[in-house]
Amino acid sequence: MKPCEVVNVRLGAGEGSVVLLDQTQLPNRVVYREVSALEDMVEAIQTLRVRGAPAIGVFAGYCLYVLARQLEGRGLEGPAFQRELERQGEVLAGARPTAVNLAWAVGRLTRRAAAMAGATAGDIVSALGEEARAIRREDEEMCLRIAEHGLSLVKAGDGILTHCNAGPLATSKYGTALGPILLGQERGVPLRVYADETRPLLQGARLTAWELQQAGVDVTLICDNMASMVLKNGWVQACFVGCDRVAANGDTANKIGTSGVAILARHYGVPFYVLGPTSTVDLSCPDGDHIPIEQRDGEELRSLWYREPMAPAGVRCYNPAFDVTDHSLITAIVTERGVCRPPFVQSLRAACGAEGGAKKQISP
Repeated sequence: MKPCEVVNVRLGAGEGSVVLLDQTQLPNRVVYREVSALEDMVEAIQTLRVRGAPAIGVFAGYCLYVLARQLEGRGLEGPAFQRELERQGEVLAGARPTAVNLAWAVGRLTRRAAAMAGATAGDIVSALGEEARAIRREDEEMCLRIAEHGLSLVKAGDGILTHCNAGPLATSKYGTALGPILLGQERGVPLRVYADETRPLLQGARLTAWELQQAGVDVTLICDNMASMVLKNGWVQACFVGCDRVAANGDTANKIGTSGVAILARHYGVPFYVLGPTSTVDLSCPDGDHIPIEQRDGEELRSLWYREPMAPAGVRCYNPAFDVTDHSLITAIVTERGVCRPPFVQSLRAACGAEGGAKKQISP
């Protein structure tokens, strides 16, 4: 099974559920889960069974559509239908605070429903199904365009350093940060990849290395603390990372450790590129200080991957899921609408249009 052929999120039979590839089981097992209850949808997002900002957006769109079908089945109509749909959307959007695509997708569907106030529940549900499918289709198209723009920044044989996972598993196809690499492999422009393992959840080791190996890409797995040596040796000509939220000034939230890679890249004179759709750009968020950072259970550090805990019982753990890379460290932000370069305040606004990718800021 090739990574670009993996369908990580889809509607279930009869469109009464959402089926997701459980990314917590990779690379050793390919397991699909089916969810139909709101609490199971939230759990799938919080436990990273589904992860990657664009994939979470697609998943959220399908989930809210399935939940709307359930409300119709319960006989809710009019204001009662709208209120309950809004409530469930807020619960879903609150599952993870940093990735803007989650709230963006939920907001897109709830606005569509609100615009149809007075219509029957059946008509609204039908429209939400169209909207959810459009999010999935648009994401696939955006990934291809991002991949093409990103591929223009490198040449055959270049070494690429990645952090975390921003490939097909995290999107609808190709991915964002991995998109140019996979597209290059298809088009005869081979690239060499050094994949950070990405502590503490090992998305680079479990997911990125798996995707690239399946695609036949020349990939070497490294521990996060080896990135400096790889860069110093001159083995890397560009860094490609994804993003979960981009502030109006170009500050970018991505998986914890990303900012360290950017600092190393600056020191060694290696271009540092952030790749993601304009839906991750939040023009209402002025800078990285206003991006909420998810804090996760410290047991991910102490014991998650071990037979026995590798830290003393009761030790205090600090486990932020994301960090913010200052815009001054970013060479360019690659979107489906082109390559945005400094000053990002102007280039991002031009790429996104007047409103920007995200319609609403989530407060910390």
